[in-house]
Amino acid sequence: MDGTSKSARSSHRSPDLRALALAVMQPGFVGLTPPDWVLRELEAGLGGVALFARNIDTLEQVAALNAQIHTANPRALIAVDEEAGDVTRLEHATGSSWPGNLALGVVDDVALTEAVAREIGTLLARVGIDLDYAPDADVNNNPANPVIGVRSFGADPALVARHTAAWITGLQSAGVLACAKHFPGHGDTATDSHLALPVVTLEGLEHVALQPFRAAIEAGTASIMSAHIVVQGLDDQPATLSRKVLVDLLRTQLGFTGLVLSDGMEMGGITGSMSLAEGCVRAIGAGVDLLCIGGGLADEQTVLEVAEALVAAVHDGRLEESRLVDAAQQVGRAADERTRLREAAAAASAKTAAATWASATGVHNVSGVEAAGRAIVVHGPAPTAATDKAPTVIELAAPSNIAVGDETLSGIATAVAGRWPGARTTVVSNERELLDALPGADGHNVWVGVRDPHRHAWMAPALATLLAARPDAVVIDTGWPGWTAPTGTTHVVTHGAARVTADQVVQLLAPETPSPRPGFHT
Repeated sequence: MDGTSKSARSSHRSPDLRALALAVMQPGFVGLTPPDWVLRELEAGLGGVALFARNIDTLEQVAALNAQIHTANPRALIAVDEEAGDVTRLEHATGSSWPGNLALGVVDDVALTEAVAREIGTLLARVGIDLDYAPDADVNNNPANPVIGVRSFGADPALVARHTAAWITGLQSAGVLACAKHFPGHGDTATDSHLALPVVTLEGLEHVALQPFRAAIEAGTASIMSAHIVVQGLDDQPATLSRKVLVDLLRTQLGFTGLVLSDGMEMGGITGSMSLAEGCVRAIGAGVDLLCIGGGLADEQTVLEVAEALVAAVHDGRLEESRLVDAAQQVGRAADERTRLREAAAAASAKTAAATWASATGVHNVSGVEAAGRAIVVHGPAPTAATDKAPTVIELAAPSNIAVGDETLSGIATAVAGRWPGARTTVVSNERELLDALPGADGHNVWVGVRDPHRHAWMAPALATLLAARPDAVVIDTGWPGWTAPTGTTHVVTHGAARVTADQVVQLLAPETPSPRPGFHT
């Protein structure tokens, strides 16, 4: 760096460089309508925006919001993290109309997985979403994983690979760009990269973690998202900042030619050791094409600082201008692919009634309901319950992770309240609270909602205490399977906590006609 002042350097910078810097950014914002600064930067070339739960109220509202964004920049890519299951943004207030990946992996019907993804894509396209940060292609071969878990199709790499490919095919057939994540694989970790920097190992191109990404590339995924993880023996930098991972491995060895996105750049896996702006400069230099920013830092100043840092890095020689140009061109090609997919989806829907928004029943998640029901596994005695009397629900609360979000409901209590308005639910976070809650359940069936008791030291003893007092209690496990119920216990394993799954559990435990709430109607 020379002694030239920052303001003097800024005055000599090309406006074209700033437009390129904006083109490789996909920030978030706060509010149900786009702020003036977002519209202004979109008109100046901002590559897109990422929507979060804070931006979404109703389908009509989000469609109007997206229309404003596309009016300001028709080529902007509007993205959302809509994995279904536990991770939903469009349905954050109610829970998802579709089960997540683990449920689909348990059913292991690739045609059904493709159909579920197509239904999700149809909803996203309907409200103007261009890019879905899904599917999660991680092989969850570490049961202690705190951030992937049920977001994965499973622990078998071949199963994860075939369902990753099917999900991508279904989503993109609806006109929405897919994004396989988190490259090169976040499944074998016990650390959450939102908070710190996990370390993994890869042993050759046939390593289990890479198999789903190879399948994603073969299926034509429009984009791949990097992980903030260190690949031991390959590089000491996080994959998001590593040319060895993003260029040598992903581009050269695996042959991926599409859009490379970063995971959220303000996550602890990056900002734990450097500033956001520095991380963004290094990510673009390493091979990232589009920076995801805004889960936490969702203001104009953040965008201005990152754009300034990218332009300064070009002028200072730390970032090749050609790399910035290439990244911006990749974003442009993704916008072209979005248009092509949307036109192909429209042409297909015009040819067949089966591809229209709703089925003949008027329900948009027919495949979602089927998949959720087929994924439920019951261990122990067959469940029996009176259909006219509400059970008492006791939920053992597990900490959420940032990917799921605090806004997303667990499902069981909501489904019970939908069936029996005023039904009692008690949420407990330790064994003492559980003991205090038991007397209030006298005279009622008891349904116990749990999640990953094998990962939380207090839960297994608490469950043992509860089942000693109420051996007739039904345990409903919505997490990654890893806990074994005592003999004689009715143990319902749902493989996820989507609303549609919870509805199917209620229908299973206390059958009624008609079937449970299906979701949005036309």
